[in-house]
Amino acid sequence: MNNSLKLIVESLLFAAVDPLTPRQIHGLLPERDLKEIKEVLAALKDEYEGMKRSFTLVEVAEGYQFRTLPSYKPYIANLLGATPTRLSRPALETLTIIAYKQPILRQEIERLRGVDVGGIIRMLLKKGLIRVVGRKPLPGKPIIYGTTKRFLEVFDLKDLSSLPTLKEIEELGNGEEE
Repeated sequence: MNNSLKLIVESLLFAAVDPLTPRQIHGLLPERDLKEIKEVLAALKDEYEGMKRSFTLVEVAEGYQFRTLPSYKPYIANLLGATPTRLSRPALETLTIIAYKQPILRQEIERLRGVDVGGIIRMLLKKGLIRVVGRKPLPGKPIIYGTTKRFLEVFDLKDLSSLPTLKEIEELGNGEEE
Protein backbone atom coordinates (compact mmCIF):
# COMPACT_ATOMS: atom_id res chain seq x y z
CA MET A 1 0.00 0.00 0.00
CA ASN A 2 1.21 3.46 -0.86
CA ASN A 3 2.21 5.10 2.45
CA SER A 4 2.28 8.54 0.81
CA LEU A 5 -1.35 8.16 -0.29
CA LYS A 6 -2.28 7.03 3.22
CA LEU A 7 -0.76 10.19 4.71
CA ILE A 8 -2.46 12.41 2.12
CA VAL A 9 -5.87 10.83 2.79
CA GLU A 10 -5.30 11.07 6.54
CA SER A 11 -4.46 14.79 6.23
CA LEU A 12 -7.60 15.42 4.15
CA LEU A 13 -9.76 13.66 6.72
CA PHE A 14 -8.11 15.57 9.54
CA ALA A 15 -8.74 18.93 7.86
CA ALA A 16 -12.31 18.23 6.73
CA VAL A 17 -15.22 19.56 8.75
CA ASP A 18 -17.72 17.09 7.28
CA PRO A 19 -17.30 13.39 6.50
CA LEU A 20 -15.47 12.77 3.22
CA THR A 21 -16.68 10.07 0.86
CA PRO A 22 -14.22 7.99 -1.16
CA ARG A 23 -15.55 9.76 -4.29
CA GLN A 24 -14.85 13.20 -2.80
CA ILE A 25 -11.30 12.14 -1.98
CA HIS A 26 -10.94 10.73 -5.50
CA GLY A 27 -12.14 14.10 -6.84
CA LEU A 28 -9.28 15.76 -4.94
CA LEU A 29 -6.81 13.10 -6.09
CA PRO A 30 -7.99 12.23 -9.63
CA GLU A 31 -4.65 10.62 -10.47
CA ARG A 32 -5.36 7.93 -7.84
CA ASP A 33 -7.58 4.90 -8.33
CA LEU A 34 -10.88 4.91 -6.38
CA LYS A 35 -10.30 1.30 -5.33
CA GLU A 36 -6.89 2.25 -3.91
CA ILE A 37 -8.47 5.13 -1.96
CA LYS A 38 -11.08 2.75 -0.48
CA GLU A 39 -8.31 0.34 0.54
CA VAL A 40 -6.40 3.18 2.23
CA LEU A 41 -9.54 4.27 4.11
CA ALA A 42 -10.13 0.72 5.36
CA ALA A 43 -6.47 0.43 6.44
CA LEU A 44 -6.60 3.78 8.27
CA LYS A 45 -9.84 2.77 10.01
CA ASP A 46 -8.24 -0.48 11.19
CA GLU A 47 -5.08 1.32 12.34
CA TYR A 48 -6.97 3.89 14.42
CA GLU A 49 -9.17 1.23 16.02
CA GLY A 50 -6.05 -0.69 17.04
CA MET A 51 -4.26 2.36 18.47
CA LYS A 52 -6.58 2.65 21.51
CA ARG A 53 -6.62 6.47 21.29
CA SER A 54 -9.27 8.93 22.44
CA PHE A 55 -10.54 9.16 18.85
CA THR A 56 -11.11 6.89 15.89
CA LEU A 57 -11.95 7.02 12.21
CA VAL A 58 -15.59 6.16 11.65
CA GLU A 59 -17.69 5.54 8.58
CA VAL A 60 -20.64 7.91 8.86
CA ALA A 61 -23.03 9.62 6.42
CA GLU A 62 -21.56 7.58 3.55
CA GLY A 63 -18.12 9.04 4.27
CA TYR A 64 -15.30 8.93 6.80
CA GLN A 65 -14.64 11.27 9.72
CA PHE A 66 -12.46 11.39 12.82
CA ARG A 67 -14.62 11.19 15.94
CA THR A 68 -13.84 11.40 19.63
CA LEU A 69 -14.86 8.31 21.57
CA PRO A 70 -18.15 8.76 23.48
CA SER A 71 -16.44 8.43 26.87
CA TYR A 72 -14.65 11.76 26.23
CA LYS A 73 -17.80 13.67 25.25
CA PRO A 74 -18.18 15.51 28.62
CA TYR A 75 -14.64 16.89 28.37
CA ILE A 76 -15.17 18.11 24.81
CA ALA A 77 -18.49 19.71 25.76
CA ASN A 78 -16.76 21.46 28.66
CA LEU A 79 -14.01 22.74 26.34
CA LEU A 80 -16.49 24.06 23.80
CA GLY A 81 -18.82 25.41 26.47
CA ALA A 82 -21.67 23.66 24.73
CA THR A 83 -24.49 21.59 26.02
CA PRO A 84 -25.61 18.77 23.77
CA THR A 85 -28.71 19.55 21.77
CA ARG A 86 -31.51 17.37 22.97
CA LEU A 87 -34.62 16.58 21.01
CA SER A 88 -37.96 16.30 22.76
CA ARG A 89 -39.79 12.98 22.68
CA PRO A 90 -42.31 14.30 20.09
CA ALA A 91 -39.42 15.54 17.92
CA LEU A 92 -37.68 12.17 18.17
CA GLU A 93 -40.91 10.35 17.32
CA THR A 94 -41.43 12.59 14.28
CA LEU A 95 -37.82 12.18 13.17
CA THR A 96 -38.08 8.40 13.57
CA ILE A 97 -41.20 8.29 11.39
CA ILE A 98 -39.47 10.38 8.71
CA ALA A 99 -36.30 8.24 8.85
CA TYR A 100 -38.15 4.94 8.46
CA LYS A 101 -40.96 6.01 6.12
CA GLN A 102 -39.20 8.51 3.86
CA PRO A 103 -40.05 10.02 1.51
CA ILE A 104 -43.13 11.05 3.49
CA LEU A 105 -45.76 13.78 3.54
CA ARG A 106 -46.57 15.87 6.61
CA GLN A 107 -50.14 14.55 6.49
CA GLU A 108 -48.86 10.97 6.73
CA ILE A 109 -46.69 11.87 9.75
CA GLU A 110 -49.67 13.55 11.43
CA ARG A 111 -51.86 10.51 10.73
CA LEU A 112 -49.26 8.22 12.38
CA ARG A 113 -48.63 10.53 15.35
CA GLY A 114 -52.21 11.76 15.74
CA VAL A 115 -51.13 15.38 16.31
CA ASP A 116 -50.07 18.45 14.33
CA VAL A 117 -46.33 18.33 13.55
CA GLY A 118 -45.84 21.68 11.78
CA GLY A 119 -43.71 23.21 14.53
CA ILE A 120 -41.63 20.07 14.96
CA ILE A 121 -40.98 19.84 11.21
CA ARG A 122 -39.84 23.49 11.15
CA MET A 123 -37.46 22.80 14.06
CA LEU A 124 -36.05 19.64 12.42
CA LEU A 125 -35.56 21.55 9.15
CA LYS A 126 -33.79 24.37 11.04
CA LYS A 127 -31.47 21.86 12.75
CA GLY A 128 -30.68 20.33 9.36
CA LEU A 129 -31.89 16.84 10.33
CA ILE A 130 -34.57 16.69 7.63
CA ARG A 131 -35.02 18.31 4.24
CA VAL A 132 -37.61 18.87 1.55
CA VAL A 133 -37.06 16.18 -1.08
CA GLY A 134 -39.79 17.29 -3.47
CA ARG A 135 -43.50 17.69 -3.97
CA LYS A 136 -46.07 14.97 -4.52
CA PRO A 137 -48.15 15.32 -7.71
CA LEU A 138 -51.43 15.65 -5.78
CA PRO A 139 -53.80 18.61 -5.44
CA GLY A 140 -51.94 21.35 -3.60
CA LYS A 141 -48.61 19.63 -4.41
CA PRO A 142 -47.78 18.71 -0.77
CA ILE A 143 -44.15 18.75 0.35
CA ILE A 144 -42.28 15.46 0.76
CA TYR A 145 -39.71 15.13 3.59
CA GLY A 146 -36.63 12.98 4.09
CA THR A 147 -33.56 12.89 6.32
CA THR A 148 -30.22 14.59 5.58
CA LYS A 149 -26.56 13.63 5.77
CA ARG A 150 -26.49 15.67 8.99
CA PHE A 151 -29.04 13.19 10.42
CA LEU A 152 -26.66 10.33 9.59
CA GLU A 153 -23.76 12.20 11.22
CA VAL A 154 -25.67 13.05 14.42
CA PHE A 155 -26.86 9.48 14.88
CA ASP A 156 -23.55 7.88 13.82
CA LEU A 157 -25.05 6.01 10.90
CA LYS A 158 -23.11 4.92 7.84
CA ASP A 159 -26.28 5.13 5.71
CA LEU A 160 -30.03 4.59 6.08
CA SER A 161 -29.62 0.82 5.89
CA SER A 162 -27.75 1.13 9.22
CA LEU A 163 -31.00 2.05 11.01
CA PRO A 164 -31.99 -0.72 13.42
CA THR A 165 -34.78 -3.01 12.25
CA LEU A 166 -38.04 -3.32 14.16
CA LYS A 167 -36.90 -6.74 15.36
CA GLU A 168 -33.62 -5.27 16.73
CA ILE A 169 -35.55 -2.52 18.52
CA GLU A 170 -37.92 -5.07 20.07
CA GLU A 171 -34.96 -7.19 21.21
CA LEU A 172 -33.39 -4.14 22.90
CA GLY A 173 -36.69 -3.44 24.66
CA ASN A 174 -36.97 -7.05 25.84
CA GLY A 175 -33.39 -7.02 27.13
CA GLU A 176 -34.11 -4.03 29.38
CA GLU A 177 -37.04 -5.76 31.09
CA GLU A 178 -34.98 -8.73 32.29
